[in-house]
Amino acid sequence: MRITEIRVHGVADKGPEAILDRPIVARVAGDDNAGFYRPRPGYGAPADRDGVTLEAYRWSRLTGGTATRTFSLVLLLPFMLSNIAVWMLPVTGRGGRAARALCRLLAATMTAMYVLSTVGVSLDLIAWQCAAYPRCLEGRRELSWLGGVPPGQRLALLAVPPIIAIVLIWRLGARTWQLPEDSDHPPGVGADRLDAPAFWDTRSLLRRLRSVHVAVALGTLDITLLLALAPHDATVPGWLLLGADVALLAGAVVLLCRPAIERRGETDQRSARTIRWAAIALTALTLGYALLPRPPWTAEGMLPGYGMAVSGLFAGQVALLAMLGLVVVQRRALPRPFFLLAGLGAPVLTTVAIGLGVAYSSGLTYGLAEYLDRGSSPTPARPLPPGAPPLSPPIAYRWVTLGFTLAVLLVVVTALLVPRIRRNRRRREAEELVRRDYPEASRATPERVRAVRDAIVRARLTDRLGPLLATAYVVLALLTLAAAGLSVIGPGPGALARRLGGESLARPVIFVTDLGALLIGLFATVLAVMGLVAYRSGAIRLVGVLWELATFWPRAAHPLAPPCYVERAVPELTRRIGQLTADGNGVVLSGQSHGSVLAAVTVLQLPDHCRRRVALLTYGSPLGNRYRRIFPAYVSDEMVREVGSRLAWRWINLWRYTDAVGGPVFVPFVQGSDDPAARVDRRVRDPKGLLIPPTDTVPPPVQGHRFTPDDDFHAAIRELVGRLEQTAE
Repeated sequence: MRITEIRVHGVADKGPEAILDRPIVARVAGDDNAGFYRPRPGYGAPADRDGVTLEAYRWSRLTGGTATRTFSLVLLLPFMLSNIAVWMLPVTGRGGRAARALCRLLAATMTAMYVLSTVGVSLDLIAWQCAAYPRCLEGRRELSWLGGVPPGQRLALLAVPPIIAIVLIWRLGARTWQLPEDSDHPPGVGADRLDAPAFWDTRSLLRRLRSVHVAVALGTLDITLLLALAPHDATVPGWLLLGADVALLAGAVVLLCRPAIERRGETDQRSARTIRWAAIALTALTLGYALLPRPPWTAEGMLPGYGMAVSGLFAGQVALLAMLGLVVVQRRALPRPFFLLAGLGAPVLTTVAIGLGVAYSSGLTYGLAEYLDRGSSPTPARPLPPGAPPLSPPIAYRWVTLGFTLAVLLVVVTALLVPRIRRNRRRREAEELVRRDYPEASRATPERVRAVRDAIVRARLTDRLGPLLATAYVVLALLTLAAAGLSVIGPGPGALARRLGGESLARPVIFVTDLGALLIGLFATVLAVMGLVAYRSGAIRLVGVLWELATFWPRAAHPLAPPCYVERAVPELTRRIGQLTADGNGVVLSGQSHGSVLAAVTVLQLPDHCRRRVALLTYGSPLGNRYRRIFPAYVSDEMVREVGSRLAWRWINLWRYTDAVGGPVFVPFVQGSDDPAARVDRRVRDPKGLLIPPTDTVPPPVQGHRFTPDDDFHAAIRELVGRLEQTAE
């Protein structure tokens, strides 16, 4: 039997040449975005030393690689995180309906937050506050024309940029990696199991969610406009429009909460389209109403109703987060071994998504306010000069900036404390492992032993973050709850501090608030720059890693997140394996790091006649020690055992003590020596030795999460090839 080894890389790959360890390769299937590569004939052996034909599947260009795409992923990061949260829920099916509905509602609030940030820039700061003050317009051609336009008409004209922003994310949400050949069946709404063919097909659900989110976005814009216009005009048309927009948002909430949105059917598809067109019609009527002539009207202070809308959204998010936390705690079942955050990933990650969204919004608002008021920051510590515009972001943003500073301090303290907690005990345990694994440890230098010991300690550190992360999450949640309540009540941090402790307390609070505004702006700028160069610099490739992990899951909560690359990668892998096995080849599917997850999912999608000729090799795999904890309902003991049983347990997983990401898949879950899962995990030594080999000048390096084909790798390939040949006989 001819054997082909298909290597599936992990995150942040270095190209098919590095995957195959061949200088020149040629694409044999696929395209520039995702393709299969083999060594070019005449430029290196096409097979490894055991005669196995080498092939690489490169999928990383589906998630990044171009500046435009990478930059768009940075902007969509809050949407992306809110979408992943739904996959972290501890239960699926009917038992998880309430939690999934809450995740969809929280995702919709992220869209509303996005719109409110553009409204704050365009309508509040520019159309309302800046246009009312000559000093703000002076010397600025792009803005000076606004001075002679009545307030209502200014608001209508400056509502165009938020509408453009809504259209932009609408178009981004329509992107997909699914090929036409994968769409020869009715559009689906996903499934609850990874082995279901429809799991990665969420086209129908996406269309519904996209329509509802567009309605939420337009409704948020309309309500912001009408909260300023209707109370001023005090006329029936204004109040009717405001009531219609409130009813529109209520209808969107109902659609997001209905279980029917997750099922295939035309009724909810029509309802989603109807609410989208209703939102477009109401937006046109609202803009027309804003353009109507009015008696002289003086714009003063902040845009009426805008601060209330921001505070109300913030408070609503906190309430939904509290409800989601309660539902998840009631439904979760803690896995073995015990992990404190197991099942709580959804509320934790949603909190992070909201924090990022607020950071973007407040950073953008404060940055533009600083530019428009020409450096005259409107704080009690620095009185404004005569004639300066009192440009003031909403009170909620001031509380957020204060909370952001405290969160940064908390993260810094946590980062400093975690490595020191029980450090000596961890070092002793790691040194015992080193001396047990390496008989030559007594002859090695103390520095060499310490280096390997410290590598093991660092790798195990990620497993000990649970208690501190839980504590940090509780602290941040309490800070968020307090900030939401105080922003709704009214006073800002400086004003409240002055009431409680006078000027001596107000000044440091104002300083910390200003520092938070600076840090938020710096954070957003740095994140954008990191996104642009993430695939060019190894030092900050972590940003690219985050995107590739996040876009693994289909869009099921937020339709405006970046498209899921697996909706193309899995069908391509299954087709390629089907072609090879149909020609009489056996296939060893070899997955590294995150590629091991992609390989395991592909096995679940293969038809029976293909799986009989397939074996699986994983190395540096996060399936056991990461995915089981973070995605307990989908990557469960049942799921990974299903992978093994469908392959007749032709599966080997290589792992190391020094790997901070990968680990065993089954070791903590093996049910006795007769359990076939007990033969899957193979721990390999890293480094290969402590002493300098006779043929080398330096000792073997500590590889950690890096895996290059070595003796252990080739031995595993040979064993799997032998099992495939036995099956063929």
